[in-house]
Amino acid sequence: MASLPVQFTRNHFSSPFFSVKLRREPRSLVTVVHCSAGENRENGDGIKKSLLPIKELGSIACAALCACTLTMASPVIAANQRLPPLSTEPDRCEKAFVGNTIGQANGVYDKPLDLRFCDYTNDQTNLKGKTLSAALMVGAKFDGADMTEVVMSKAYAVEASFKGVNFTNAVIDRVNFGKSNLKGAVFRNTVLSGSTFEEANLEDVVFEDTIIGYIDLQKICRNESINEEGRLVLGCR
Repeated sequence: MASLPVQFTRNHFSSPFFSVKLRREPRSLVTVVHCSAGENRENGDGIKKSLLPIKELGSIACAALCACTLTMASPVIAANQRLPPLSTEPDRCEKAFVGNTIGQANGVYDKPLDLRFCDYTNDQTNLKGKTLSAALMVGAKFDGADMTEVVMSKAYAVEASFKGVNFTNAVIDRVNFGKSNLKGAVFRNTVLSGSTFEEANLEDVVFEDTIIGYIDLQKICRNESINEEGRLVLGCR
């Protein structure tokens, strides 16, 4: 096993065989990474000493450090994978009753519609027909609620509970239902375009006259919690 000595500074990693430098472009969020491997050197007698095996090892290490460097030097990319802090507004849950008034279908907003961990169990009036585009719904409870004609475009509903929810005539577009509980939910004449249900509970879910793209249908059919009747309605093979 070979080892390479490496020196670390804030924007520079170096060794005798390779160098990685970071440079932030002015007025840009892009970080430029320059990686170079060492060249063959001459000894005191003027004879070139081959460093080919070490140079190749240095090149591999250089590439690995580049990947690591980009990860550490790209806070914007990392930040996009995390949700914003939980809203401290005392009436944040009640904002679902108004909805995302400027968001419409594309989920554009001046501030997030933060419904995380809110409880709307058995709500039969306040959510019906609302626009909840780009809403954050992690851990929220909608069990038994009437969400007919609701618009949930680009919502993030991971690990939420929608047991028995009525989604009749709703638009469920690009919603992430990962690990959510939708047991007994009703999707009747519902648009389910681009939505994902990875590891979600779809037991006894009603799919009737639902509009689903072919690729989306294939993904839903992989969910083993769907009963035989549901698979028959969906046309799963």
